[in-house]
Amino acid sequence: MSDGAVGHGLPMGLLPLDGKGTVVTVGTFDGVHRGHWAVLERIRARAAETSSRTVLVTFHPHPLRIVRPEVAPRLLTTPVEKKEILAESGLDFAVFLQFTHALSYYSPRRFVEEILVGRLGVGELVIGYDHGFGRGRSGDVDTLVEIGSELGFKVEVVGPVDMGEGPVSSTRIRDAVSAGEMELARAGLGRPYSLRGIVVRGDGRGRTLGFPTANLQVGSPDKLLPPPGIYAVRGVLRSGTFPGALHLGPRPTFQGSAPSIELHLLDFDRDVYGEEVRVDIIKFLRPVVPFESAEALVRQMRLDLGRAREVLDADR
Repeated sequence: MSDGAVGHGLPMGLLPLDGKGTVVTVGTFDGVHRGHWAVLERIRARAAETSSRTVLVTFHPHPLRIVRPEVAPRLLTTPVEKKEILAESGLDFAVFLQFTHALSYYSPRRFVEEILVGRLGVGELVIGYDHGFGRGRSGDVDTLVEIGSELGFKVEVVGPVDMGEGPVSSTRIRDAVSAGEMELARAGLGRPYSLRGIVVRGDGRGRTLGFPTANLQVGSPDKLLPPPGIYAVRGVLRSGTFPGALHLGPRPTFQGSAPSIELHLLDFDRDVYGEEVRVDIIKFLRPVVPFESAEALVRQMRLDLGRAREVLDADR
């Protein structure tokens, strides 16, 4: 998969289409969840049937960050994470449009005519059933069908994918993550919810207690974090994937300690300072609570690690 340029002044011919038509999809694609994958499967299928190229158009930053920053959500996937997931999708191109105030004022027709037709040469558009676009999300699926019939491209609408008690959506997955319901988030995403960060030096307290931890610095301030707590996780490093437990949030047993994201990997004792780690979050184990002493905390940590091992063994 190749990346298109960031910016909405895209000249025709930016993408090496080799004279082939395009099957296009458009959306924010936050999380690249199971509903999104249903759309991606259809554009691949249609492209194969019509000998066309597949093009995904998405946006950065999230459109609400520009038009209504006070209600803009934290992200399920940062741009880097989204690119890595899409790289496994089998698409030919992913175009990340810079979402600006100017672009937010495009009418639905102008967006279709200038971007989809004028610069991407859309021959067929595959879109989710709840897609909204254009100024104030004034355009919808019916708008696209109408414009497509006028401008000569087909529109295929992909229906909802069930998540239990309703369809999959980025909003529902954000709600699940925010509530610590990691199994529900996983059901919507089709994979565990994950964080990634660089291992930085902490105060060494975990090693002093007999449980060395990797202190993570999450790269993007826009990334959605689960609520404070202890979680069963898997840490993905260059050298492999390892079971572990994650502490997320304050450390009330030690007064004056700043909140932290600390990863303890089971049966692992190697210096990983400076490495990037992806943490796949499997299950919330318990909330963060203060303990009367370091010894009491250590006893609980042993229980936490035993519980994490049980959860992860059952999750294989």
